[in-house]
Amino acid sequence: MVGLSRWCMAHRRWVVVGWLILAVAANLIANAVGRHYATNFSLPGTQSQQVTNLLTREFPSQGGDVDTIVFRYARGRYDAPVVRTAINGLLAKVRRDPAVVDVISPYSAAGRVEVSRDGHVAFATINYTKRANLLPDTTGKPVIAQVKALRVPGLQVAAGGQVIEQAEGFNIGPATFVGVIAAMVILLITFGSLVSAGLPLLTAGLGLITGVALIGLATRVSSISNVGPELALMIGLGVGVDYALFIVTRFRESYVRLKDVEAAVNEAMDTSGRAILLAGTTVIIALLGMFATGVSFMYGLSIASVLAVLLVLAASLTLVPALLSRFGERIARPSRSARRRAAEPAGIEHHDPAWRRWSHIVQARPRSLALVSLAVMAACIVPFFALRLESSDAGNDPSNTTSYLAYHLLAEGFGAGFNGPLLVAVTPPNGGNLAAAPAVVRAVRATPDIVAVSPVRTAASGRVAVFEAYPGSAPQARATTALVHRLRDTVFPSVSRRTGVGIALGGFTAGSIDFSHVLSAKLPLFIGLVVVLSALLLLVIFRSLVIPLQAAVMNLLSIGGALGATVAVFQWGWGSSLFGVTPGPIEPWIPVIMFAVVFGLSMDYEVFLVSRIREEWVHRGDPSEAVADGIAFTGRVITAAAAIMVCVFLSFMLGDERSIKEFGFGLAIAVFLDALVVRCVMLPATLQLLGDTTWKLPGWLDRRLPELNIEGRSPARALPAPVTEEREPEPVGGRR
Repeated sequence: MVGLSRWCMAHRRWVVVGWLILAVAANLIANAVGRHYATNFSLPGTQSQQVTNLLTREFPSQGGDVDTIVFRYARGRYDAPVVRTAINGLLAKVRRDPAVVDVISPYSAAGRVEVSRDGHVAFATINYTKRANLLPDTTGKPVIAQVKALRVPGLQVAAGGQVIEQAEGFNIGPATFVGVIAAMVILLITFGSLVSAGLPLLTAGLGLITGVALIGLATRVSSISNVGPELALMIGLGVGVDYALFIVTRFRESYVRLKDVEAAVNEAMDTSGRAILLAGTTVIIALLGMFATGVSFMYGLSIASVLAVLLVLAASLTLVPALLSRFGERIARPSRSARRRAAEPAGIEHHDPAWRRWSHIVQARPRSLALVSLAVMAACIVPFFALRLESSDAGNDPSNTTSYLAYHLLAEGFGAGFNGPLLVAVTPPNGGNLAAAPAVVRAVRATPDIVAVSPVRTAASGRVAVFEAYPGSAPQARATTALVHRLRDTVFPSVSRRTGVGIALGGFTAGSIDFSHVLSAKLPLFIGLVVVLSALLLLVIFRSLVIPLQAAVMNLLSIGGALGATVAVFQWGWGSSLFGVTPGPIEPWIPVIMFAVVFGLSMDYEVFLVSRIREEWVHRGDPSEAVADGIAFTGRVITAAAAIMVCVFLSFMLGDERSIKEFGFGLAIAVFLDALVVRCVMLPATLQLLGDTTWKLPGWLDRRLPELNIEGRSPARALPAPVTEEREPEPVGGRR
């Protein structure tokens, strides 16, 4: 690490210019090539995927996405001449769209199910050439424009469905701007210097600009959802500022003692640089663990997030030492509080006395404070056990969108279930005929909570028949999930035994339920893989059996508390009006990616704090004083870093996308709990109770582990161990 630091300082102009060129070139290439964001919800082995495959093979002209145009005429029936003329004109324009295969009008024989009982509300069905995730995001924009252009007094018209929602996109609002401003304010308070505050933001900014461009390029070779860059931006901004902040803080601390910029940079990189390299590695391990879910949608989110973390990590390890070598003296200029301590003897490292006092308070009552902090985390975790994973429906979209209006118009005229029809596919055995299809229709129509069934469509080959079944409950309702399971587990097997036909249930709503089931089933494997790999890395780095176990347990507590708070707000509706959300289920992918990110971020603080505690223990040999020193030296910077992350993540609550709000809120709560409860109370109390046991490792295991030095080898850091009557001096770098 010292070698990299020296090279970056010796070639600082090339490092800065190189990053600028890389950022500009990556964006120019991405803009020239074009970004192609797509959502791949392939779920092999599920009934919904089976139905999708049947449609693609047997109904090539109808195997695409199905959206709706809904209208309500307040002054009369749907077939009033003025309405009929306007709607037919609109549908004629939609039919001419190259991405549209067909439009089923409520004025046609095939569209008789598309008219409400009172005749005031009706809808048309749009059949696209491909599934929404395979179409460009802009495909639905012409339909939206044509719907908004229609003007008839008393007539409300709206378009809804996956293609339409994809075209409307979502707005994160002023999230990035607010997050950057909040980070700047906190950094100014922390450092008292505009230059010192600007350096972490500049570093994170260059890394993120390059990373987002590379994500755009990655969309040409991999399926990445349009939510991927927003998640990457959220994660990258938080960790990027943190990594640079850790190095700059250690540089300022070292400069007070060494009075030499180059030596201070080398020491900062040799200690904090190693720590953030380890922390970044754990974040990447956690993010890559999403590949264990076996769900292609998660792969894209993993790739986008890893690219962001890699780029901000690389920027922190190269740009920061280069810039410190140029502006180091200005950055290290002491603040007022530091100048008040200027009379202290030279050679003594300065720390925050308030944090040392806090550490002593915790260490004086370790057992009681450990129990209190555990009780707080347990209270936050309780709602987690009521977690319900389902995809939220368009009723949760922003109220100013056409998809939101279409949802409520359909619900008013037909019932909420018409927003999520179930698609039933019937296949005869051994190439037989479809004479039993009417029996399947009758059985489905007789099922409780089914309110309507569409006419049967038969493939030209005669091997497949399909029809839509409309539930009486909303797509995200528990009753709809229960209905899907009832059809699959009870109704279909009974009909199949009598008729011999194969029956499968698909469509977007059923696919969302399958998506939740697949992710829930893979979640234990994913969590176990990430925890084990991270624990092994910590075992090698810190050479302790306690630290990996402690890190795993406490990080899981932080994640559980964050998910519990997310359930309380977004599912139960506690304070939902304050946050501008409608109560509903939690998006299935939220716990997976939240676990990956929160586990990684928790490891950031774990590594930075524990590496400093270990460093002090190695040099001084007193486990209690090592904890006090570790808290004193890192407490301020960890809370500042956590405050920045909380502000960045909470700023994403200002957008209008429910899933991004869920994610931002959960991450903010996780960082808050981890920094305030876990790192400031639970961790020091636990390590105080364990004492020397913290750093014990069986000799046979110690000899077999590879040697990775987290404390650094900078000669400037070598301090003599204090001599006491009870303890002999221990050589620098020694191990107990």
